[in-house]
Amino acid sequence: MATVKLRQLRYFLAIVDHGGVHRAADALHIAQSSLSQTMRALERDLGTELFHRIGRE
Repeated sequence: MATVKLRQLRYFLAIVDHGGVHRAADALHIAQSSLSQTMRALERDLGTELFHRIGRE
């Protein structure tokens, strides 16, 4: 079974609550890259994509 950490779930909920990674990172007072890495690890642990990512283009 996947090992999901409480921090990963808290970060996931922050992204949902704040409507995006950038705003969630600001609210959590962490770097956006750190939040993104944590979410990628959660997706890897769960074996599924949790967010539809849209590039900057």
